[in-house]
Amino acid sequence: MSILDFMKGELLEVIEWNDDSRDTLSFRFPDDDKEIKNSAQLIVRESQVVQFVAAGQYADLFAPGKHTLVTGNVPILSTILGWKYGFQSPFKCDVYYLNTRLFTGNKWGTSNPVMMRDRDFGVVRLRAFGTYDFRIVDAPKFLREVAGTDQNFRLDEFAETMRSRIVSVFTQALATAQVPALDVAQRYAEMGEALLPIVNGAIRDKYGLEITSFILENVSVPPEVEQAIDKRSSMGVIGNLNDYVKYQMGQAMGQGGDAGAAATLPAQMAMGFGMAQEMMRGMQGAPGQASSPPSSAPATATPTLDVLTPEQAAQALGVSVEDVMASIEAGDLKARRIGSAWRIARGALEEFLRG
Repeated sequence: MSILDFMKGELLEVIEWNDDSRDTLSFRFPDDDKEIKNSAQLIVRESQVVQFVAAGQYADLFAPGKHTLVTGNVPILSTILGWKYGFQSPFKCDVYYLNTRLFTGNKWGTSNPVMMRDRDFGVVRLRAFGTYDFRIVDAPKFLREVAGTDQNFRLDEFAETMRSRIVSVFTQALATAQVPALDVAQRYAEMGEALLPIVNGAIRDKYGLEITSFILENVSVPPEVEQAIDKRSSMGVIGNLNDYVKYQMGQAMGQGGDAGAAATLPAQMAMGFGMAQEMMRGMQGAPGQASSPPSSAPATATPTLDVLTPEQAAQALGVSVEDVMASIEAGDLKARRIGSAWRIARGALEEFLRG
């Protein structure tokens, strides 16, 4: 073997990288301690860029295409290595290929609940997760801050760092925006679009990456907050309690079985009220004399039937006791307090039903 043949074997004449992986972010070309020949060919494929690093400094950056390494094509490298008048001899230089394609479907999520102050529920804890897409847009910054001198830097080596960074930015943005928990849980698409420029700005400045899509897939709150949201939604659906009660009774009257029995209960109660009122009128018509109940009245009918407790009214109307008490407090249903308990007169209940 001649000296010329030996020298050719020790020089790099063609530099290229065929990427057959789907998760490689950067790749340092293996030079096997060989030098790069003057006029060597550098091949950069689509979705790739090449960054030269010489003497610990970032030199020229090459876009997709076929490049001949001569003085005119490597001006920064020429300055670093002191080639004032061109170069003829081989040189040493690290060559980094970076994958600029879009990396899609990367997952992010909060490992612990995020504390936030909410105007509706006070301090609440939120969990959130979703996906994001990104690409490398600043090769020197990415190499400096992320990949370093790693020969084959893969996505899984960076996934946890990205997740933590995105969650941190998401938490700060959520706290700054003061978005109510109800809005966060109902407007995923809008929230993702609103947070994208905030998250993207921080990631670009820190790592040289661009977040092209930030998707918020789910935001969950603790069970007690979910129950509060469900109760609020139920009240919103019911709307006017008076109309709701009328609707419920109308439905019950049109059904048989237990529903039919429930529908006849208010009528039975009204009959008892009427009997009690007749008794009271008889007592008022004959002062000093005790009037006896009409012979047609059942022996079990007593004057105590002219009032109902909230529990009895709730059972008759087919609603909760809380709804009855809310109607009393709002003034929709008239009642009076006897001792420590509320009592509802039949007339007030009938007036409430008539609306």
